[in-house]
Amino acid sequence: MGILLGLLFLGHLMVVTYGHPILEAPENIIGPWKGNVNIPCTYSPLQGYTQVSMRWLIQRGLDLVTIFLRDSSGDHIQQAKYRGRLHVGHEVSGDVSLQLNTLEMDDRSHYTCEVTWQTPDGNQVMKDKIIELRVQKLSVSKPTVTTGSGYGFTVPQGMRISLQCQAWGSPPISYVWYKEQTNNQEPTQVAVFSTLFFKPAMVTDSGSYFCTAKGRVGSEQRSDTVKFVVKDFSKPPNIKTEVPTTMQSPLEATFTVTTFWDWTTEVDDYSGESSAEKGKGLPIFAIILIISLCCMVVFTMAYIMFFRKTSQQERVYEVARMHAREARNAGEAMRVAIFTSGCSSNEPASEALDNNYSNEPSLGQEYQIIAQINSDYAYLLHTLPPDYDLLATEGKSVCQNMPH
Repeated sequence: MGILLGLLFLGHLMVVTYGHPILEAPENIIGPWKGNVNIPCTYSPLQGYTQVSMRWLIQRGLDLVTIFLRDSSGDHIQQAKYRGRLHVGHEVSGDVSLQLNTLEMDDRSHYTCEVTWQTPDGNQVMKDKIIELRVQKLSVSKPTVTTGSGYGFTVPQGMRISLQCQAWGSPPISYVWYKEQTNNQEPTQVAVFSTLFFKPAMVTDSGSYFCTAKGRVGSEQRSDTVKFVVKDFSKPPNIKTEVPTTMQSPLEATFTVTTFWDWTTEVDDYSGESSAEKGKGLPIFAIILIISLCCMVVFTMAYIMFFRKTSQQERVYEVARMHAREARNAGEAMRVAIFTSGCSSNEPASEALDNNYSNEPSLGQEYQIIAQINSDYAYLLHTLPPDYDLLATEGKSVCQNMPH
């Protein structure tokens, strides 16, 4: 019976211990005098448990005094001494850490973090943690250098960027920025603030920078040196050249050019100067594009000339056909005219005059007509078909046989 009761008690103790949310916080923490401190207090939310309220309390002698309260009505700072200096975050569920700014020596004490939840069965459970805060005059730590907005230390020209120097210790903390010089010269002081601004960053701003921090107590601390690089991406990329180490004659000397696109080509060097040094070389793909365009232009011009020549030949052939057709028509008309004139050569002039009186041409017109007929007849001698002589002979015999 006793063993059974012991097991039941142990099980209840485990449920009470591990069945509810557990607060996690350090036993003590050190804050810098005149500085800020974050007193952590967190828990892991459990399903079914709802936070009802939470408080931060401070030990004043034998009493606990509430300095912060969060309930259903909101956040409340209970002591005027902490107004404007105290903050409890609520952005992250389960994080109820206390942020206390501008620490004074009398802020050192024991702080209590207390949280109350409502359980799934409707009951309430409360947990608390006690943290000891110690306030000390601390010397500054070694400062660290970062860039604003998480950028790296290599940026493009024209960008607005800043370098930030951060140190931890008792304020006030003074910062100084330096830029290292070449030829073992002393570093140059460039700013006396924690943030070094570049508005905007120029290529001439590239260099090695570091900052120093000095607090109320302790010695000055120096940060690591960072290399800040500003690049001008508007300029063409640098071209690396590799000259062979073997001895060659001037006409056989070659060098390898490595372009921005990691292409390499062997170029003859007769003048002792590489095209990379001159900076006037064209990329390979540009040369190929130019050659392709030239070939397209040549092919297009050749096609246009061939098409025009073919069109002209067809046009000349068509004109020749038209001339031949007109010549044949003229030959037939001439044969009719000759046949008619041969048949009517013995016709009395008076009858012809009576029949064509109104259309009789003048003497000048007759000479023009005769000249035109002679020229046409000379042309038809080469165009009339071979059967013309037969037709002419037959016409003459017909005319001879016709009665007069």
